[in-house]
Amino acid sequence: MSNERDKAMARKGRITAAVIAVAGLLSLLAPWIVHRIGLPIRYEMLIYLGAIAAFLWAFVNIYQLWRMRQDSQG
Repeated sequence: MSNERDKAMARKGRITAAVIAVAGLLSLLAPWIVHRIGLPIRYEMLIYLGAIAAFLWAFVNIYQLWRMRQDSQG
């Protein structure tokens, strides 16, 4: 059972890391994306808000992973 829990924690960690990477990249590229497509500036702010939401989701998952690891250690 510990092996299944470790695999689940590793998978959750990889997903969280991917979300952080994509949100960071998206927030860095937001001005270029908006300019390249020709969208109004408000869409850039929408991209930033989406990135903030992704970061908040990731922080919640990091806390959950930390709690799971604490519980599994004893």
